Amino acid sequence: MNKVDFLNVLKMELHKLPNEEVDEILYDYEEHFNVGLEKGKTEEEIIRSLGDPKNLAKAYKASAVIESAHANPTPSNVLKAVIAAVSLGFFNLIFVLGPFLGVVGVLAGLFAAAIGLIFGGIIGFVAPFAEIIFRGNFVNGVHPAAAFFLGIGITALGILFFLFDIYIGKMLFRGTVKYIKWNAEIIKK
Repeated sequence: MNKVDFLNVLKMELHKLPNEEVDEILYDYEEHFNVGLEKGKTEEEIIRSLGDPKNLAKAYKASAVIESAHANPTPSNVLKAVIAAVSLGFFNLIFVLGPFLGVVGVLAGLFAAAIGLIFGGIIGFVAPFAEIIFRGNFVNGVHPAAAFFLGIGITALGILFFLFDIYIGKMLFRGTVKYIKWNAEIIKK
């Protein structure tokens, strides 16, 4: 492989990135070749020092996806960033996917608890009235008004907990994106 082949493969692999970004990357690698040739290195030596153009392109594409997730940390963008980071190597399978799955598990547990509180509260303030209508007496001697207000309180607590979970989820996704970005920078070095 020579300089032209290297740059053509790199350009072909970077086709999903914006043209101005591709041009900038190609310019940087042309500079690498020019500096290396001025120092007396052969094109083959320069290519060996730069690495495989397909792997370089993969790193640039992953970096673009991570930057997109950093700018707009929606769950789908964060998931794309995790997948892009994991695609960079086995190391990331353990150090990116593992923490991400942990974050998703914690969020799922928090949301399940909030939904449980909401539905428990709804059942709490509906059940006493159903008991009176169908059986004609109080549930375990609890006045329906007390059960009604307790149910409303538990439902309100569940709704607040759900809103808190949304806030925590946003913070965890932002943190995940920063972690992935940091991880990708380490791999580039």
